[in-house]
This record gives sequence, structure tokens and C-alpha cells, in this order.
Amino acid sequence: MRVLFVTYAAKSHFYPMVPLAWALRSAGHEVRVASQPELAPVVTGAGLTAVSVGRDHQLWRSVNRFLGKRFAEVDPAAHEAVRGTRILPFDLAENAPERLDWDHLHTMYDNLVRTWYKLVNNTMVDELADFAGWWKPDLVVWEPNSYAGAIAAKLCGAAHGRLLSGMDIFGVTRDRYRELLEKRPPGERADPLAEWLDARIGKHGGRFTEDLTVGQFTIDQLPDTLRMTAGLRYLRMRFLPYNGQAVVPSWLRREPDRPRVALTLGVTAGEHFGGHALGVQELVDSLADLDIELVATVGEPEIRNRLRVPANTTVVPSVPLHALLPGCAAAVHHAGFGTLCTTLYYGVPPLSVPERFDEPPFAGRIADRGAGLALPMAGATGDRVRELVARLLSEPSFRQGAQRVRDELLALPAPAELVPDLEKVVAENSERMDFR
Repeated sequence: MRVLFVTYAAKSHFYPMVPLAWALRSAGHEVRVASQPELAPVVTGAGLTAVSVGRDHQLWRSVNRFLGKRFAEVDPAAHEAVRGTRILPFDLAENAPERLDWDHLHTMYDNLVRTWYKLVNNTMVDELADFAGWWKPDLVVWEPNSYAGAIAAKLCGAAHGRLLSGMDIFGVTRDRYRELLEKRPPGERADPLAEWLDARIGKHGGRFTEDLTVGQFTIDQLPDTLRMTAGLRYLRMRFLPYNGQAVVPSWLRREPDRPRVALTLGVTAGEHFGGHALGVQELVDSLADLDIELVATVGEPEIRNRLRVPANTTVVPSVPLHALLPGCAAAVHHAGFGTLCTTLYYGVPPLSVPERFDEPPFAGRIADRGAGLALPMAGATGDRVRELVARLLSEPSFRQGAQRVRDELLALPAPAELVPDLEKVVAENSERMDFR
């Protein structure tokens, strides 16, 4: 069969797709990855065939207006407030979805459609629909915010579903929104997401159906400890680390003579926001007197700012986490999906320093499971980080907890084991249609 993966141009959203794409190719299926032109070299670097559609989105430029360091200099108070927020609907959906009322969710959808979904989808949706009509995939697997993939699948009659790279917060809130929508008077049933999707697919002769918002199925890579689920069809799959093209440095091939600790705060902030909200210098200074080998992956902006490097610290712009983490006794990170899951894949207890999106609930669940510790980024002083890293290294229970979560993760089906299930999904759901 022909399988089309779709994601807007963001490495952190593409990387979780790669192991499944490889598995499908190894099983003899044709695979293409469609995104904006910016992502094409990243896709081909993974050994996959890229399809460039439309033009590059401007999400990072837009977001950087409020998260970047220039904004921090102009309006420090506003910058601090924005960086510390938990974007709707994460503030309630984690523990109290019943408290998500109509006004709350309607505001959320109106904001997300205007400031996120349109920005990353509108530049590619029409050309992607044309490509799908020509190539005629049997299956489309799309990143949860890349609704262009669902539209293209619907227009060409392919089966389609989401591949999660985080908690299914949007599936949960969509369930709640539909519940509230049905209770509204007929003239007050505004649905910004459905209205936008209907307008986009309508240009090609299609019409809105609910599967455009959540797919016909959802592939979930999280262990039970970290999952958040809606009333949807889920296919479980084991997370496998993929960090892009990588070369293992020679110094990683030796066993450390003291505990090795990884420090990584993710690539997005470093690449797009001019650096991290957390002071990297303060962090490495706070850990300088511990008897550890600290390996800090630090973005080019910090390096250019003449970061002072303590004697126990190695600073590198990047290092493949799947090569670094197996030799680590602990890790300090931001609790982003890929970093967190890679850490747990190797049973390494983390100190999670989350900021926004699903990072806080990820960090909280790991801490509640006894598999690590959590410290909100807003309160992450050097002294507190040092104190908590020392605890991770001195208390064996954290390593044991991380191993338990690792066992949960490894018990899930490998990507190759999911391929027969996807073949069945295609047989069940795919109907060829042509609106062109």
C-alpha cells in the first residue's frame, strides 16, 4: 500500500514519525513524507522520500514576537507572563475536564485556529490535496495539528489517523466540546475548528466530517503512566528514539569514572526563540561542585554568549540522546515529548524542568510515579536544581521508578508489530473518492 505521512515543518513533530515510516518501508510499502519545503532536508536525512508542498509557514516568526529574547528586553513583565502560561486547554483538561465550560473551550478553539492551525496548514493544504489526488495514498498518517493531512486523505478516499507526539489533550478537549456543543441552542453552535476545516475542504468539493479533527484512529506512543485518552480508537505503539542524523563522539565510548548527568532543554527554544527561558549559565554553575560529569547540550546562542564552562562540564551544541543517555545516571531536561520518552526508554531518572504545553503534566506524572523529580521552570534556581540532582543520584528509588516506567514502555508493540494493524485499518476504512 501507499502511505503518506504529513506534518507541518517542525523537526520535533517529524522525528516521532520516523520509526513507523521505516517499519512500513521495511514491510514493503511505499512511503512519502509531505511537509513545507523547510523540512525536506530533514526528511531525506532520515532516509525517507520528501514531498515539498506549498510554502514555509511563519509560525516561529509569529511566536518569537512573544517568546523571543527581543520581546523580553522590550517588555520583561509581559514576556515572563507569556512564557509561564500553560496554553489552553492544558490548565484544566489534565485533572478536571468537566470544568471546561463552553466559553473556555470556544475561546481556546478560536485562538488556536487563528494563531496556530491556520498558520501551519493554510500554506500547504491545497498543494497537498493535489498531490494526494495524484499519488492516491491508501493511508495518511498525520501529526495531530497538521489537519491538511486529514483534508487530503478525505478528498482522495484514504484511511487516515493521527500519530501523537504528546498527551492526547486535543482529543480529550474535542470530546468535551462536542458534548457542550450538542447542548447549545441551534443558533449558538459556533465551532471555529469545524468551520475552518469545512471552508478548506469545501474549496475542493468536500465537506466537514468529525474525523477531520481527530482522525479515524490515533496512534499513541506513551506508556500508561503518561497517557491521556478520549473516547476514540487508539492503536498502541512503542516509542523508539530518533534524534536525526547523528555521529557518536569518541568520548562517549568510554565509561565515565563518576556519574554522568545529561542537561538538555530541547531544540525549539534554542533554534527559534534566541535561547532558553532558563539560565543555562546558572545551571552549569550550580552543578560545578558536584562530583559528576555533566554533559550539557547548549544551543549556539548560549555558546556565542561566551558561556563559562566549569571543569566537570562538557558543552556541545548537540549530541545524539540515544547515544548519551544509556551511560547517564540522571538527566535534567524540559520534559518535552521526545526528550522525556528517550530518557525513560533508557530508564534514566529525570529532573524535569517544564515550562508549557504538556510538559507540566508529563513532569508531574513522572514525579508522582517516583520515576524522577519535577521543578517548574519559573522556580528553577541553581540551588534548587543542584539539590534535586543530588537527590536523584543518592536515592536509588528514582532509578527503580524510572525502570518501572521503562518496562511499561517496552511492553508496547514495536512499530513493525503495528504494521499489520494499519493494513487492517486500510481494509476497513479506505474508500476511493475523487472530488477533483
